[in-house]
Amino acid sequence: MADPVVLLIRGARAVNPFGKIAARLLLSRAKHRSIQGHPRMALRLSRWAPEYSYPESVFLASDFAPPEIQNKRRVGFERLATLFRQRFAKSIALSEELQAGVSDLAFVNAHRVPFQYQRYVDEHLKIGSVVEATDGPRVRDMDGNWSYDLGGSYGVNLFGADFYKRCIDRGVERARSLGLVLGPYHPIVADNVRRLKLISGLAEVSFHMSGTEAVMQAVRLARYHSGRSHVVRFCGAYHGWWDGVQAGIGNPRPAPDVYTLKEMDAVTLQVLRTREDIACVLINPIQAMNPNGVPPSDSTLISSDRVADFDKPSYIRWLKELREICTARKIVLIFDEVFLGFRLARGGVQEYFGVQADMVTYGKSLGGGLPAGVVCGKSHLMRRFKDSRPMDICFARGTFNSHPYVMATMNEFLRYLDEPEVRASYEQLDAKWDGRALSLNRRLEDLALPVRVANMTSVWTTLYTQPGRYNWMFQYYLRAEGLTLSWIGTGRFIFSHDLMDCDFGDIANRFVVAAQAMQSDGWWWSDAALTDKAIKRRVMKELIQARLGRLPWKASPLLLSRKEESHTTISVTGSHTMPQ
Repeated sequence: MADPVVLLIRGARAVNPFGKIAARLLLSRAKHRSIQGHPRMALRLSRWAPEYSYPESVFLASDFAPPEIQNKRRVGFERLATLFRQRFAKSIALSEELQAGVSDLAFVNAHRVPFQYQRYVDEHLKIGSVVEATDGPRVRDMDGNWSYDLGGSYGVNLFGADFYKRCIDRGVERARSLGLVLGPYHPIVADNVRRLKLISGLAEVSFHMSGTEAVMQAVRLARYHSGRSHVVRFCGAYHGWWDGVQAGIGNPRPAPDVYTLKEMDAVTLQVLRTREDIACVLINPIQAMNPNGVPPSDSTLISSDRVADFDKPSYIRWLKELREICTARKIVLIFDEVFLGFRLARGGVQEYFGVQADMVTYGKSLGGGLPAGVVCGKSHLMRRFKDSRPMDICFARGTFNSHPYVMATMNEFLRYLDEPEVRASYEQLDAKWDGRALSLNRRLEDLALPVRVANMTSVWTTLYTQPGRYNWMFQYYLRAEGLTLSWIGTGRFIFSHDLMDCDFGDIANRFVVAAQAMQSDGWWWSDAALTDKAIKRRVMKELIQARLGRLPWKASPLLLSRKEESHTTISVTGSHTMPQ
């Protein structure tokens, strides 16, 4: 029996003009209350928010810590800065040279920590972004330092660096006789298609050069065949950098044909049941780890309210409800497996959650170490033309799609998935990684360290158990202990599945040592008045003051106390008294 609310809205549309108002109100209710749930508002806010930086006198006291804690922080910060300058000298020098000519690196370095602290960190605590060799789970920088790789090449590194070296070497060798011939297909493509169809359970395949391109094609095909205009994505989800699915911050052009709705919410399901303009629903299953939250990054870690908790049974129920409604409403259900594909199960997210999509996009690991994107879909959705209207086509091509070397390297990856020991490794995957996370959390709890980890198999993030403004510093303590992260800092650790217990044990030990040093240096100082809510309120006040040109440290050296009273502080470069 149809939902009464659904029937009411459809009836209202049919008999009076207020139906549109009712539909609009329902759509508004389906948006998450956070700023991430309102992309246009978020974009406006990002354009309104002014830049301001903490001077060195405020840098250590932005949480109003007492002088003795500020002094601990100063000593710890200077120790780290000296260590990095000495240990990573060549890597830092080359990274600075690259940054002058590579805008991507400049962007990354400008967003490692909350922007208020960035200028001072960038001046005094530089890091290298260059590595020249790998050995198992470790990477070596230009200075000869070996460290464990926790960045996982943004998700590409599923089976380990040595595996991808072999894939590339064998792939190049297998395609060497053809070399660079584009247009005609290398014969190996046929085997790739056969294997992808079996894995995905879908009928047809198209090849691309990146995950972003694969999502672009899937959405375009969904619109083409449905004759509808709008895409539904969920609050906080990432589907590539292109305008069509990146609503809000990061996209200078508003996306008027994208609905950003709450995930795992009954009102969202009502929207899907009632609207006639929805072409497809995009699912990025990594969001099961933090539904309706943006991908965790230390650049936004202004307090300790980061949340991550993977509830597999609840997410399965949600996906099954979506599947039923999309089928009934002829909405194309697209699983974006670019990041998680093959990490959770050999058959990807569809196998792991037991839900079949209409289209699936893959990327990252699938290329065997080379750039690749793939769309798998039902036959009627994958066609680029209509027999009855020969001029009505859905064009999508790329010069390097189906590049022979990429196809051969991809084949190495796909063949590896069929090896018995690889198939067997997936059977205990959850138990293995959940156990590792649990053991580390127990150690952290026993030592009264205010940091924990949460995981979705081999994808981890850090959580913080007490309010604080300096959690972003943890990434530097981890680096000092030989743990290399991606630019998002402690927001996401991506382990390769070949990681041995001995290596994980070493990583866990280093993690604990880094946390102990962070605590010893005073960055996790706490106070009853230092709540997450109070921190956010203070930052908002600073934004308004900066917009008005009235930041307190502009008029006087330092606004020290939450009660606006005078105190003594310790600067980063030495001790001196600073009255308000």
